[in-house]
Amino acid sequence: MARIAVIGAGMGAMAAAARLAVAGHRVAVYERGATYGGALRRYERDGFAFDTGPGLLHLPAVYRDLFLKTGKEPLESCVELAQVDPASRHVFADGTAVSLPNASRAGVLAALDEALGDGAGERWSALVNRAREAWDATRRPLLEEPLWQDWRVLGRDPYPAVRRRGLFGRGKGPTTATLAEIAHRELADPRLVALLESHALAYGFDPRSAPASAAVLPYMEQTFGSWYPRGGMRALAAAVYERCRARKVEFSFGAEVTGIVAKDGRAAGVGLADGRVAEAEFVVAGIDPVQLPGLWEEGELWGAEDVRPGPGDRAAGRLTVCLALRGARPAGAVHRTVVHAGDRAAELAGVFGDGSGRRGPCARPTVTVLRPDDPTTRPDDGHEAVTLAATVAPPGPVDWSDRETLVREADRMTGIAEAAVPGLRERVLWREVLPPVEGDLVPGPALAGRDGRFLRPGNRTRIPGLYTVGGWSHPGGGPAHAGMSGAIVAGLIVNGDDWHGST
Repeated sequence: MARIAVIGAGMGAMAAAARLAVAGHRVAVYERGATYGGALRRYERDGFAFDTGPGLLHLPAVYRDLFLKTGKEPLESCVELAQVDPASRHVFADGTAVSLPNASRAGVLAALDEALGDGAGERWSALVNRAREAWDATRRPLLEEPLWQDWRVLGRDPYPAVRRRGLFGRGKGPTTATLAEIAHRELADPRLVALLESHALAYGFDPRSAPASAAVLPYMEQTFGSWYPRGGMRALAAAVYERCRARKVEFSFGAEVTGIVAKDGRAAGVGLADGRVAEAEFVVAGIDPVQLPGLWEEGELWGAEDVRPGPGDRAAGRLTVCLALRGARPAGAVHRTVVHAGDRAAELAGVFGDGSGRRGPCARPTVTVLRPDDPTTRPDDGHEAVTLAATVAPPGPVDWSDRETLVREADRMTGIAEAAVPGLRERVLWREVLPPVEGDLVPGPALAGRDGRFLRPGNRTRIPGLYTVGGWSHPGGGPAHAGMSGAIVAGLIVNGDDWHGST
């Protein structure tokens, strides 16, 4: 039995902690904040409650596996999960709207044909089928296995090129490059383009630079469905925390780690801000790897040939508006509505830049509206809790501490959201605006292609006994990917660094 110190209590860190504890190790988690769950946060006031991180769960099998492997109680015994149907409603710039059924390829095809015209569903389905090929080619190395030592092979985009007819009947197969390029080439309809690119934008990916393999994002959602836990995504975090406690994982909150202890060239524990030292045979860092060099001063954490932490897709922020509404949630209201930007090019330039260095709010951003049918989110059935979210430029390019800027953008988002909730502004009792915080956007999953620029640092560092876990490490962000990160780290510690992943 080894002593294992875990830095941070995010979802990936807790997933690793629970698995390691079941394997017989003594696990202690040190979290500098007051609670667990990482990005799965919840804002509560006056009987209203709002998810302020991810609002839905995709790939629930990841947490079903975690609960199966760490105890006799399955996930559904601890969390009440329900499929969201329709999975989403989309309102496009021209006013066209479409509701997409949950986990139904045929249903999505029919809905798109009916709303956007004959052929729209087939074009979308053809792209999703190609995304499935990319998914099948990379699922194991990007989800279930430690990052390959020869990770550069993942720098090649697995999204298949579309063969086009050339002169004299010869095929021309252009090399795919970016998500935006395949969107315009294969979908044509600007509404379908907006639908595809919105999946990338929600994770802070710029479609103009993200690899074509980012098409796996809508593929995963459409194939495995969208799920909502009663009590919000915070309920999932609470269930994982309780599973950890049941397996005797020790938690210390308000415990800031200020350094990683070195002994004979390996990680041997953590030093805390209060002067204590917690010795351990292994250290699992559930933090952004860019912070690790500040905790370890005894040598290089990554070699020149490794995927190294860098700015990556940290170039965006998330602006969240929590709305407490008077009046009941109408029967049949859609759980998630995406109201698309009026000018996609202007939005992308505002969020990510236009090449001149200028970035800032756009006149009509894409706004995601969440209105769950969940009694735990409201004081009674005569009220409703609605959350608005938009991907925006991060702090720096925009001064989000400026109250006037924050109020103006919140007003703008509330007005846009009326396309999803008619009469919204007249129903508002109060609102809470949560500005972007540096590094606060949920990171996207690791993606193949673009020479490996969208991969995450591997879970093994060059330091014996030191591992990384969570959304900024392999295999990337989102609740499901963070959970897989925990499974990989536990596998490496339990089975040794030569372990190659699940079978």
